[in-house]
Amino acid sequence: MIFQNSLEFALALDVEDPLKKYRDDFYFPIVNNKEVIYFTGNSLGLQPKSTKKFVDEIMEDWKNLAVDGHFYAEKSWWDYHELLAAPLSKVVGASVEEISVMNSLTINLHLLMVSFYRPNGKRYKILCEEKAFPSDQYMLQSQVRFHGYNPDDAIIEVKKRPGEHHWRMEDVIAKIEEVGDELALVLMGGVNYYNGQVFDMESITAAGHAQGAFVGWDLAHAAGNIHLELHDWKVDFAAWCSYKYMNSGPGNASAIFVHENHLNDNNIPRFEGWWGTKKESRFKMKPYFESIGTADSWQNSNPPVLALAPYLASLLMFEEVGMPQLIKKRALIVAYLEFILKEISQELNASFEIITPEERGCQLSVFLHGEGKSLHNYLLENGVITDWIEPNVIRLAPAPFYCSYEDMYRFGQILKEGILK
Repeated sequence: MIFQNSLEFALALDVEDPLKKYRDDFYFPIVNNKEVIYFTGNSLGLQPKSTKKFVDEIMEDWKNLAVDGHFYAEKSWWDYHELLAAPLSKVVGASVEEISVMNSLTINLHLLMVSFYRPNGKRYKILCEEKAFPSDQYMLQSQVRFHGYNPDDAIIEVKKRPGEHHWRMEDVIAKIEEVGDELALVLMGGVNYYNGQVFDMESITAAGHAQGAFVGWDLAHAAGNIHLELHDWKVDFAAWCSYKYMNSGPGNASAIFVHENHLNDNNIPRFEGWWGTKKESRFKMKPYFESIGTADSWQNSNPPVLALAPYLASLLMFEEVGMPQLIKKRALIVAYLEFILKEISQELNASFEIITPEERGCQLSVFLHGEGKSLHNYLLENGVITDWIEPNVIRLAPAPFYCSYEDMYRFGQILKEGILK
């Protein structure tokens, strides 16, 4: 498609957009009496208008049924989390049995590390990307210290080449092969939070397995954003939050994937709790754990249904639309945003540098050479919500559910005004 930097062209794309009706299903902040242009769905998605109904259902059941809501509410609380597994399985490419919803992201990664970081003899090292998201770095460091190792020795970071802004696949594979039989675990972000790069998870998983290591993924910036086939890629485990592209609300519940190969392994180490036991015997109060035989075996406590309700509201929208449609629009709207940025850079002789490679999802990370945070502040004051990372990077993530092509054009005009002011 030959793009044009014009309002008429952007509006024409919106007319043809099969997802355009979903924009009206979200609440937008208002600045200067207009809906904002929202580029931070990679940090916190907008609120679906259906969310309140799902939360209110639970509040009414709590009011009218009290404890009996666990079993007699229309959406019974004791197995409420199971309602989310089927739509989530389609988002991440898994079977229903491989999915569970619980806790928050870093908590779930710690719990999964109990099962999949099992250092033994010379095999104790963990491979990740350099400058992984800080929470992942802290989690990995504390895990290896817990096992008696020095993080400086046990954690191997795959680095970008000097002067480059993204990782090369051949360097990731080469580092896995170099660590070899000392490698216990590969744990990386499926989409890098800083530069928006999508890693070849299938190839990296296969390379890790070839060295005898477990392979897991932090999918915080991937779930609901890119195509995933966790089961077919034979990923051992994964975890992700729900409040970014999946619009479940700030700090809300996380989910996990555990490959079916591990579900019936009675010898797998795991921190266990009441809600991971077989449903039919859970209330018989047996003194010994009996695994439910699905990813729910990693559940510790009864589900926080007030937190899960917004997630379910959003997931039903994902199920209605389907990831292929979302990915198709995502590819086009991000390409149009890239075109707008390049047009303005050329028109104003500005120095923008897009550091996100072609392997990308919703996000474009852009160096604004010669511009400071004052430009970011100008965008905010004029109704464009972006994410700023020091010293001069803005992250732009036009989520396909609610961002329009007109948004991309209007952003370009406001950006141009901010540079010229």
